[in-house]
Parts: sequence; structure tokens; C-alpha cells
Amino acid sequence: MKRYLLFVTAVMAVMAAWAAVPVDTISVKTSHIDSPARCVVAVPESYLEEGDTARYPVVYLLHGFGDDYRYYASKTPLDDLATQFGVIIVCPDGRNSWYWDSPVDASMQMESYVTADLVPEVDRLYRTIASPASRAINGLSMGGHGALWLAMRHPDVWGNAASMSGGVDITPQKFHKKWTMAKRLGTYESNPLRWKHHSVKYLAETLPADTLRQVNMMVMCGTEDFFYTVNCDLDAVLNRRKIPHAYVTGPGNHSWNYWKDALIAIMEFFDRNLQR
Repeated sequence: MKRYLLFVTAVMAVMAAWAAVPVDTISVKTSHIDSPARCVVAVPESYLEEGDTARYPVVYLLHGFGDDYRYYASKTPLDDLATQFGVIIVCPDGRNSWYWDSPVDASMQMESYVTADLVPEVDRLYRTIASPASRAINGLSMGGHGALWLAMRHPDVWGNAASMSGGVDITPQKFHKKWTMAKRLGTYESNPLRWKHHSVKYLAETLPADTLRQVNMMVMCGTEDFFYTVNCDLDAVLNRRKIPHAYVTGPGNHSWNYWKDALIAIMEFFDRNLQR
């Protein structure tokens, strides 16, 4: 009996320690991509306080090409960021997908996974405020494209979106052979319209203005970034169509040195707009 009690005590201690960890990794079952899909989730310190029953806004952070769901946690203390802004932070695994549903690869339906599987699972597992006004999505590079792509196409899911150095127009010739985009869309030469239709800039040009206005948007890009020109082009389209948004530029290249400050600026933007 004594050994049994010691075993139970040890197990309970491990479970208590696990419950107190403010950064966790979860696996989500899905039929849209290879399953299960892993993601990092961070909660604010108050979430773990005894008796806390509050619900929290959720910020999704999308990584860039060549990285995975662990990227943001490797660069910044996500629990501190979640505590500072009073939000739950979710970092999914984008798998070099560009966050589209690939028309040529049935095993890479990332947009459907994020919208139909991940968001409902986060809302089920955590005390979220499950409404578009209380959700935000941000990303860098490939993830910047993904964040705006997903929010523009799903304003019923995200009411707030931002991009850091996003590849918001993939049609310039210098991008055609890069980042395995042809693996997801087919070659540009054989599918130029498909490439055009899978760019955020195209969405900004063609979606109803009232749809775009449902999303509070912020776009940031450094002036030394190779995506700077396409971000300026996106800003021009949004201005021409009178779509409210914030566009912030300044010195910086395509690196964490720029994104670490941009992330804070965007979290502050979300903090002003998220419904609590």
C-alpha cells in the first residue's frame, strides 16, 4: 500500500507540474494534412492561477518557409508574450505549405486544416473567446502571406490580421523557382492564373471591399527586404480601394533582427483591437 501511495503521489506531482507549464505542445488530428499535426500553445500566467475562469483572446503566429511550429518559442519567451498581452498564443506547423489548400497535392490542405481543425480544437481545449473579434493571426515571410490569406478568406474566423515581411505577391518572375511553391501550385509557366489567384495581392484586388473591411489589418516590412516592393504594392491596392489598414515600413531586412521588434508592434496593434 505504501508503494502504491508513493506511486500515486509521484504521478500527481508530475501531472501538477505539467498543468502548471505555461507553454505546451499539442497534437491535432486531421484529415487535411499528415496527421497528427503539432503546434505550440502558450497561455498567460493568469490562466494558471487557481480559480481563474476567464476566457482569453487568441493570437495565431505563422512561421516562415523552412521552419516549424517551434520557431517562435525558439526566438522569444512565448509565455512572457502571452502574459504581457493577456492572450493565448498558438503556433501551428505550416510545413512549407504557404498556408493554401494545394490544388495539386491532396495531402497538403493547410488552409482547411487551420480553419476547420486547428481553430475548433484550440477552442475546445482552452478557455478562449471563440469569436472573430477575439482572434488574431500574424506571420512572417511565408507566414505573413498565410496570415493575410487566411484572414481575408475567412473573416468569420479572424477579425484581426498582420504580416511581417510577407510574400504577399508570388507572381514576380524572380520568385517562380523559390520556396517549393511550384510543388504546391504547379509551375508558373503552365499555371500563371493559378499563381495569380493564390496571391494575397489578388485577394486585395478582387474580394468585396466589405469583406476586407471586416478584418483589422497591419502590414510591416523592412525597406531592405526582398519582399519590400510587393508589400508596397499591396498597400497601394488597399489604399486605392479605401480598405482601412496600417502599413509600417522602416530600416530592416528579412531576419529576426527586424521581426522581433515588428512582433511587439503587431501585438500592440492586436491589443488595441481584440475584443475581450
